[in-house]
Amino acid sequence: MRKATLWSGRLAVLSTVLLLSACARPEAPGTIRDPYESRNRQIHEANKSLDRGVFRPVSTAYGKSVPRPVRTGVSNFASNLSLPGAMINSLLQFRPGDAVQNGTRFLINTTVGLGGIFDPATRMGATKVDTDFGETLYVWGMREGAYVEFPVLGPMTERAMVGRAVDFAMNPLRPLANSEERNVMTGTGVLRGADARYENSDLVDSVLYESADSYAQSRQIYLDSRRHKLSRNQETDYFDPYEDPYEDPNAQ
Repeated sequence: MRKATLWSGRLAVLSTVLLLSACARPEAPGTIRDPYESRNRQIHEANKSLDRGVFRPVSTAYGKSVPRPVRTGVSNFASNLSLPGAMINSLLQFRPGDAVQNGTRFLINTTVGLGGIFDPATRMGATKVDTDFGETLYVWGMREGAYVEFPVLGPMTERAMVGRAVDFAMNPLRPLANSEERNVMTGTGVLRGADARYENSDLVDSVLYESADSYAQSRQIYLDSRRHKLSRNQETDYFDPYEDPYEDPNAQ
């Protein structure tokens, strides 16, 4: 009964999103809609303080104290858990080939790769097709919406925000996991984020602490990176300086 209620709630969320996307109109590329800039800047400063006081020192301690092979195994495990959700999104985007590729990767890494700790699938040619429900909404024609910076989560667009919420609600593995398993899923996701912060520390620090206007630069980098990803690399004149440091490890 509990699982049936969960799935009915998720279907209601999906139906609402479908209605919103059906009413959406495309918007001009290259624009920046930031009607909440004043509030966003306040949150950005709070996020910088949180990064300076918590995220950066924790990620540094994790990166320096845990050997890279162990960190890679944890990140691989967390990434593997995101594949079923990516498969669903690929199907919703009418990209069955991507769904098959991610499904093949999940099968190989879950079995041969010992639950995803190791990544033999990449060596076998089954690389990950990284996608999320935000991209599904993009494919369906939903507008990007305004730029918003959230506490802890960092930069997003309104479309990405809806996509992240749906990804969490529709994660097919969560209803099958008990409370301890869900804690493991969350914990490994957090560690994956800490590892990403550590590996990109120089680039992230240069944006947050060395730029003249870290808010404007973070906003531009996020929007350029996100739009480039959604375009599936069709924009040949774009250079992505680094992977999005604010990317939610559990949203993939």
